[in-house]
Amino acid sequence: MRYADCIFDLYGTLVDIRTDERSPALWRGLAAWYGERGAPYRPEELARAYFAAISDREKGFTALRRDGHEAHPEIRLEEVFGDLFRQKGVDAGPEPAVEAGRVFRRLSTEYIRLYDGARELLEALRAGGRRVWLLSNAQAIFTRDELDRLDIARLFNGVYLSSDYGVKKPDRRFFEALLKGERIDPAGAVMIGNDGACDILGARAVGLATVYLRSNISPDEPLPEADHVLEKMDLARVRELLC
Repeated sequence: MRYADCIFDLYGTLVDIRTDERSPALWRGLAAWYGERGAPYRPEELARAYFAAISDREKGFTALRRDGHEAHPEIRLEEVFGDLFRQKGVDAGPEPAVEAGRVFRRLSTEYIRLYDGARELLEALRAGGRRVWLLSNAQAIFTRDELDRLDIARLFNGVYLSSDYGVKKPDRRFFEALLKGERIDPAGAVMIGNDGACDILGARAVGLATVYLRSNISPDEPLPEADHVLEKMDLARVRELLC
């Protein structure tokens, strides 16, 4: 079926990524960065302060997934990095807090790359007249920069990131923010993702067709009930299904 609107997950679907928030090198580098800006921390002290601030801001949220690449998707991490300045008596303002987040992401990322065929898939859909959307459990301060560096930001008609909405997949409110905001008819739209609970069950709950593909960072879970199930990463096959 030719869907008018194709909605993609990002990490584990189009982008392969590995991050490590517990890396000692991360905390040494980030502590040095904060110290240069008047907020001295020992690496282990900074790590404790960061995770404590995360825990405080996540009170009341239910954790369905806690994968590193999701990076606490319901909160705005730039506020956490701002907290770390304030704990040392530094009124840094929003821009240094955002930059701290980007430094954190670079230092915690072991690798990030597109899966084979990802750009070609998006380009083919756009060339065929389809609208292409991104709906991702992700941090805006990380993901918008990564979309630019991977040269795929230009291929989406719109980008919806959970940290901007305070809610994440599979919560139907996040799906509805996209569907209502862009006037998308669910009957003519499809969700493509690698997570059976977040992407597939969430999409089905709002009436979307679904394509599930298991990737190297998919959760360890039974195959979901989707309109199309791919048991391994194969974006060429997804292209055949959608185009």
